[in-house]
Amino acid sequence: MESPAFTRRMARKIATICRDEGIPFVFKASYDKANRSSIKSFRGTSVEYGCELLAEIGADLGCPVTTDVHSPAEAEVAGRFVDILQIPAFLCRQTDLITASAATGRCVNVKKGQFLAPWDMKNVVSKLQAAGCRSALLTERGTTFGYNNLVADMRSIPWMQELGWPVVFDATHSVQRPGGAGETTGGDGAMAPVLARAAVAAGCNGVFLETHENPARALSDGPNQVPLKNLPALLRQLRSIRHAIC
Repeated sequence: MESPAFTRRMARKIATICRDEGIPFVFKASYDKANRSSIKSFRGTSVEYGCELLAEIGADLGCPVTTDVHSPAEAEVAGRFVDILQIPAFLCRQTDLITASAATGRCVNVKKGQFLAPWDMKNVVSKLQAAGCRSALLTERGTTFGYNNLVADMRSIPWMQELGWPVVFDATHSVQRPGGAGETTGGDGAMAPVLARAAVAAGCNGVFLETHENPARALSDGPNQVPLKNLPALLRQLRSIRHAIC
């Protein structure tokens, strides 16, 4: 959420693109980018204001909305406003955060940590189920591959689907180079469409994509984002691949 006006504008444009392409979507924006490389990096706004803004956007556009939560207290607040609570990859083993998110009664999307094997997510699923969660998503977002690099293993998709929940592939975070630009995270945004196409061919249930009007000026994750102008063509490709395998 670079600003309220920016967030609303991006939501409207994404909604128009997705609806023109006949693709259902969930709008995601972060009220706080808590995991930044540098103390000087842009963070965002408060959980209360950010989630209220998302709820307004969802109501205006008639779409589900989601955001990251970083603590049990934030999960409680977000659960009053958003449709899906997202647990960041670095926090996917935090039991209190998982159980608090499940307790809201909302759908919970857990990103697999870069440090976990796909089958290790069974413990996350067990925690969700023990906390009474009835609707969840698991998201693959790459695995640590040496220093400042990630690799995406498409076998993770069917392996995690065996755990009984839909699996989403995060194409843009999977091309990150964490800390690779010194005080910021680098990335290979040009590779995000390649991985997205591969993930759909592998049978993922959804695709997570970061997009921006001008990634070079984005306040977070610019190097790995898909330019908004390229989104319609990419969605058409993904839809065609999906139709080919189903």
